[in-house]
Amino acid sequence: MAELHFLGTGNAFSPPGRMHALALLDGEILIDAPPTVLPQLRRAGVTPSQLKHVLFTHWHADHTFGFPFLMLDREKMGDLDGCDSVLEIHCRPGGKELLTELCDSGFPGSLDEILAEGIRWNNSEEGDLDGTDWSFERFPVIHSPETDPHGYCLTHRDGVRILHCGDSGPCQEIEDRAPESQIVILEMGVPDFVKSPFHHNPSDIMSFSRRHPETRILVTHNYAKSPESRQGFEIPDLPNEILQLNDGDSIVIGEDASISVKKI
Repeated sequence: MAELHFLGTGNAFSPPGRMHALALLDGEILIDAPPTVLPQLRRAGVTPSQLKHVLFTHWHADHTFGFPFLMLDREKMGDLDGCDSVLEIHCRPGGKELLTELCDSGFPGSLDEILAEGIRWNNSEEGDLDGTDWSFERFPVIHSPETDPHGYCLTHRDGVRILHCGDSGPCQEIEDRAPESQIVILEMGVPDFVKSPFHHNPSDIMSFSRRHPETRILVTHNYAKSPESRQGFEIPDLPNEILQLNDGDSIVIGEDASISVKKI
């Protein structure tokens, strides 16, 4: 029925073996645009021209600085890929100006046409993701307040609900939505010895799992190294029911709402 592909699972520091956190839903819906978005898409066999929607969670560089490259590829390489569609950008008010300035700084004069004609800017807090089987609701989360942080509740037409929490610390908004979600994606950006209200640490993740035992919890935005890497923070020892994702992992959701993991 649906596939959620994790093109990256690292935090802002790109720990060994991990690129910046990035999720792709059904090959058409991208959540954020980190600096490495183009190689991440290419590794997955996806071109920017295939995308229909980009959902932004907040304005930190590891979630936005790839946007000019995404637009450059659609502008200059789109004809080769048969790209003639408009990309819908879902963001908070002020996002159009911020992302346009980013494009103007990165590629002055090169992206004017696609920014004017190739994008549909959408500030709505909820609605359908046109051309897909999904709808969304955006909700506020707890992160650096200057970045206007939000998460997304994604609902399939068959009723399956995914809670993508953006880059949030422990948050009542997440707690309230978790019981109605089959999948909750949490960031784990810091180890336990770092006390930050803006990030989950391993103890926070385990506490959340105990409060929501019926929900499948996926961990991304990881501060720890990948399983194959020798250097970096060791991977936390979390209960088996909590899935610590690695770059390239996919979650496959069946028509019966079953959830299976496709590892790289």
